[in-house]
Amino acid sequence: MALHVMDEANRCLGCKKPSCQEGCPIHTNIPEVIRLLKSGNLNDAGRMLFENNPLTTVCSLVCNHEKQCEGHCIRNRMPSRDPVHFSIIEDYISTTYANQMVAGPTPRNGMKAAVVGSGPAGLTIAVLLARMGYDITIFEAQDKIGGVMRYGIPNYRLPDSVLDDFQYRHLELKNIKVRPNTAIGRTLTIDDLFRDGYKSVFIGAGLWKANAMHIKGEALGNVAFGIDYLANSKGFKLGDNIAVIGVGNSAMDCARTAIRNGARHVTCYARRDESCISASAYEVSYAKLEGVSFQFCKAPVEIRENGLICRDTVKGEDGKFTQVEGSETFYPHTGVIVSVSQGSENALIETTTGIDTNQRGLLTVSPDGHTTRPGVFAGGDAVKGARTVVEAVAMAKEVAVAMDQYMKSLPADNAPDPYASIPVANTAAPDALAEQQI
Repeated sequence: MALHVMDEANRCLGCKKPSCQEGCPIHTNIPEVIRLLKSGNLNDAGRMLFENNPLTTVCSLVCNHEKQCEGHCIRNRMPSRDPVHFSIIEDYISTTYANQMVAGPTPRNGMKAAVVGSGPAGLTIAVLLARMGYDITIFEAQDKIGGVMRYGIPNYRLPDSVLDDFQYRHLELKNIKVRPNTAIGRTLTIDDLFRDGYKSVFIGAGLWKANAMHIKGEALGNVAFGIDYLANSKGFKLGDNIAVIGVGNSAMDCARTAIRNGARHVTCYARRDESCISASAYEVSYAKLEGVSFQFCKAPVEIRENGLICRDTVKGEDGKFTQVEGSETFYPHTGVIVSVSQGSENALIETTTGIDTNQRGLLTVSPDGHTTRPGVFAGGDAVKGARTVVEAVAMAKEVAVAMDQYMKSLPADNAPDPYASIPVANTAAPDALAEQQI
């Protein structure tokens, strides 16, 4: 592994104007990281990666590198078209350095901030604000941290162990509290958070509401929505001949997961032609390599217990695709996964006054993440819609600065504790084991 990494590092040209860095949404100083590695300063390289991106161990595995750092590498302009694979270098450095991260928390400044959701934006905000001295509590609706990274990205792409290690080194060692199985907007509201002393709140809840196509058959027992399937694929029994409706990254994840769960035939359906594929080229190539097939210009019109009815579509001069009446064809399948898009949940917004949303149900924010309610900030998928992990990190870094400025501008809380002088009860419980002499 190390030799391969050094081979890649030695291929870097050390450009004075690194286009790879410009192609990275968080502008990782790639040439300097590689220079530090080559000079034997792996820990310095690792420290630089984590200071710039708390989720560097995640991004090294799941970023769309071919469109970002590697896609902008100057070596792509050479006849060989062989970019430096920084993803391999970043994975090696960040994983190796992470194993040595044991530093304790930054001294606290006496102010608390709440983070709703532990997806990429929420985790980034939590780490950055903790570095600034804030006491952070993360409220997560699921039983484990990670959000879409854990429940929306298959384990073969992002192992749970990466997120478990992140929780230990970046949250537990830094005294960042996590309250799992707690969905803000149900029993607890944002108003309750302010009541209990949090000076600001960051909303980083992901898009967990699957969008339906609203065609007949979506409620049948052999159908699953993509976001639900990825969260617990083993719980669905869809047979061995599965149709996946959609050709985005989530659809590719569903198709490749179905193959790993024993499906012998998986077919992805798209309303438009091959140019409409929004999944990364790497993911599509892996899907094809693993046996996934594709049907283009097919518009699903009905799902049945034993398959899918599609209507052909044709591209007009205006570039739009229209359905061809009378072209209906039945495609036999044992199960169907609908993976077209996701939307936001409404419970949190419905229980909070003063927060505006747009027509898509996404939160309305200023460029630095302020919502329309003072003290409440937002970022990630809740604002931008479904985006990549690194884009969520990039936005969170800007929002963290704004939250810090906002909380520092608040007047000091000098209200006395009305219960400061009350007696303290002895709540020591009997030592059952001692009494039994065990």
